Amino acid sequence: MDPPHDLSGGAAKELFQFLSCRAPLSFLLVWPRVGPVSCKKLNDNGGKIMEHLEKLENTSVHILREAYASFKNLCMLWSIGKDSTVLLWLARKAFFGHVPFPLIHIDTHYKIPEMIQYRDRLALEWKLDMIYGENREALDQKQTFPDHRTTRIQCCKNLKTEPLKQVLSGAWPRHRLNHDTGKYELDRNTEPFTGVIAGIRADEEGSRSKERYFSPRDLDNTWDIGEQPPEFWNQYKTDFAPGTHIRIHPLLDWTEVDIWEYIGKEKIPVVPLYFDQGDGRRYRSLGCAPCTNPVESTAKNVGEIVAELKSGKFSRVAERSGRAQDKEDGGGLEELRKQGYM
Repeated sequence: MDPPHDLSGGAAKELFQFLSCRAPLSFLLVWPRVGPVSCKKLNDNGGKIMEHLEKLENTSVHILREAYASFKNLCMLWSIGKDSTVLLWLARKAFFGHVPFPLIHIDTHYKIPEMIQYRDRLALEWKLDMIYGENREALDQKQTFPDHRTTRIQCCKNLKTEPLKQVLSGAWPRHRLNHDTGKYELDRNTEPFTGVIAGIRADEEGSRSKERYFSPRDLDNTWDIGEQPPEFWNQYKTDFAPGTHIRIHPLLDWTEVDIWEYIGKEKIPVVPLYFDQGDGRRYRSLGCAPCTNPVESTAKNVGEIVAELKSGKFSRVAERSGRAQDKEDGGGLEELRKQGYM
């Protein structure tokens, strides 16, 4: 199922600029943040759920359009997981079926194979401007956890954080999908990406709850938590000093339940690993195979996942509980994010 409309990049941009100048104020307002507590007030009434999802969708679409209008050299990170795929779907909606900026995936070469198959299939089907980057040197020198040369956290730095920073800056090679051949080719464009859209959620993990819709970094992508601009009363800062690297987070106020209810409502295709394949286990969070474990669950479809989450089965179990690197160091993920990780 595709979002409505399918305009070319130029036509989509012209229509967006027209709407952004003439749309009613209610169309452009950012809805108040909705945290996990207020979400629990929702009951199973379909109308209330749809209204809630529509508000979240409107906010995210507005943030995406605001980012596109405000920043040059914009890209979007696609981890292939459910959250960033919902974000990709919203981008297609925001720009009338066409995503007007490249998608970046950092390939560690340890992803579960089904994830890469899904990435390339969707990139071709949806005509996405798909780019991947990697740390070829670390892989060749086996400076990884699976090779028993580093800790899990150092492996994440080597295979995720560092290549992300270098690929965004244009210092390291980028590989771009050729839609005619279906193969990736070395990209000649090395212009830095200075605006980066990411699908993080505040409720997913502690350090991400400290984020903003528009989060400034320095030129090295370093994140200073204490220097984040305030975002009160639906107001946020989009004008930053030249040279500032900006991370944009349109899904910040979505919850895990919101994501799955929206996937069900929109019939968004996701990696089958999220569902029980018959062994009583499924993945809640996807990552590299050596450091990602499934949870016990018999949920075989979106509806069963939503029911399972609402039942409270995982109320005391973190969504990223299957991600081993989060357990290796108490502040591991936050430290990675300070250094430029998603």
